[in-house]
Amino acid sequence: MITIVDYGVGNLRSVENALHRSGAEYILTSDPAVISGADKVLLPGVGNAAEAMANLRERGLIRCIRELRKPLLGICIGMQVLCRHSEEEDTPCIGIFDTDVVRFRPVEGAMKVPHMGWNTINNLSSPLFKNIGESSYVYFVHSYRPMLCRDTIATTDYGGMFSAALKYENFYGTQFHPEKSGDTGELILKNFLAL
Repeated sequence: MITIVDYGVGNLRSVENALHRSGAEYILTSDPAVISGADKVLLPGVGNAAEAMANLRERGLIRCIRELRKPLLGICIGMQVLCRHSEEEDTPCIGIFDTDVVRFRPVEGAMKVPHMGWNTINNLSSPLFKNIGESSYVYFVHSYRPMLCRDTIATTDYGGMFSAALKYENFYGTQFHPEKSGDTGELILKNFLAL
């Protein structure tokens, strides 16, 4: 059973549509017991890290997430809350991934914030990227980025290198949106579901 965690943040519909296109069956829930019993868990999200953490806490999901032993994929904010800390409103996060999330520091005339649009991913080093080529394009929308660390399994360069994807044990995360990344993103989601 595939579970999408519903914790009051945006982008759930896009993830549902992507799973529907792939023919996968899923449940949308905020019930810790259902999430704990899932074979695969998706933690999507867009928005604010402080609000996302508050919503997870309010629903009693932080301990549930920490204790999961089945594959979990955090997407965008869903990945950021799995890191140690976010500069966004000075937010302590769940602490699965060994890195912090920091705001982009715009270089005048060189880049815009938020980082929005298509960019390449490189240094791919996980079964999550099976049959995905180096410098494949994926879709980003974010103002904060997870720094490089020992858990980094893909990188992107936008005003400096950052972690485009992370992995620790059964936890995976993508800063980009696979559900909005065309054929490449669809394959990444299929690879996750096949783990």
